[in-house]
Amino acid sequence: MDRVIQKKKWTTRKILTIAGIAAIVLLIAGSIYFTSGGNKLNVDTERITISEVTKGKFQENIPVNGVVLPQTTIYLDAVEGGRVEEKYVDDGTMMKKGDPILRLSNTDLMMNMMTQQNQVYNTLTQIQINNNAALQNTVSKQTAMADVESEFREAERLYILNKDLYAKKAIGSQEFKKSEISYNYYLQKRRLNEQILQQDSISREQQAEQNRQSYKGSKEALAIMQKKVGDLIVRAPVDGQLTSLDAEVGQNKNQGERLGQIDVMGGYKVRVDVDEHYISRIYTGLHGTFSFADSDYVLEIKKVFTQVTNGRFQVDMEFVGKVPKGIRRGQTLQILLALSDERTALLLPQGGFYQQTGGNWIFKVSADGSRAYRVDIQLGNKNTDYYEVLSGLQAGDKVVTSSYENYGTDMQELVLKGK
Repeated sequence: MDRVIQKKKWTTRKILTIAGIAAIVLLIAGSIYFTSGGNKLNVDTERITISEVTKGKFQENIPVNGVVLPQTTIYLDAVEGGRVEEKYVDDGTMMKKGDPILRLSNTDLMMNMMTQQNQVYNTLTQIQINNNAALQNTVSKQTAMADVESEFREAERLYILNKDLYAKKAIGSQEFKKSEISYNYYLQKRRLNEQILQQDSISREQQAEQNRQSYKGSKEALAIMQKKVGDLIVRAPVDGQLTSLDAEVGQNKNQGERLGQIDVMGGYKVRVDVDEHYISRIYTGLHGTFSFADSDYVLEIKKVFTQVTNGRFQVDMEFVGKVPKGIRRGQTLQILLALSDERTALLLPQGGFYQQTGGNWIFKVSADGSRAYRVDIQLGNKNTDYYEVLSGLQAGDKVVTSSYENYGTDMQELVLKGK
């Protein structure tokens, strides 16, 4: 007999049809997903840092390290080279001006001083010989002048007498002429001897001046040589503390070599190292602040050293107002050096996001806090805590400031979980 055949509900064709429709739906959904917002990533909010953009006072500054130094330092260099024979004090000793520090020996210098002493004695001896010879010469000329003067007076007396007798015709013209010629001769001879004596006086004065200059020069040369020998004993040039003494008995020190320094204990300054990147922005008058013993202090740049060494240059800063008690030479200070005046700006807290974005974009959290999406931004200057926001964000916006290292460069949206 005939029997009823039940119609199957799930045929192979029907199953394949449903599967095809489902695949098409998935493809469409995937297409919509990838074209309507880019790559997404689920992120646990406990593992990221969300910061708020605020409006407040901003001042660009950089952290630098400074070393406390005495306000004035006098360097001790070897004026003359030699061997260290004796040390009178040790490093760190408080010195008074003129106190001896160490003694050097220099055989060549001592020999030169003895030679110069002999030169002075020889010069003095030669001057005495010259003076005696000049005196004898003058005496001889003065004796000759006395003889001429006597002969002139006799010739003058005879001439006057014969002139009167000739006028009275008591003697002949021949006798008168003879006395007249004799008189004129001794007159000229006397004038000539007067000139000789005058020249001798001038010559003696010139010779005396030359002798004085020669002796003075020899004495000055000896004084210089004696000073050089005296400089073999190194003395404190000012009152202060002896530091960095680098000399041991038996060492040879060259002329001009650094031996140590004297720190004048009248105040302190701070020598600061700055990265060469900021060299065009550093000038005298800029201020920096630091904390010491729970108090804040202010420093001011007084001198800029533009020589760059190992990518850094140095500045000297001095205290403005109060100086911290208990500060010591060689102490290191951590200083915030201000590079601009204080102004109002949008402030974005610093974070690890900058290493991946370069400050060109950031993940901004949506109003409901469920997601964070990528937005372009523009940052300006920075300090130790904040970036200055120029565009792309507003006060009150919340952004992800922690590192983006695990997100990839093409990530467009973060789905925030854990709230």
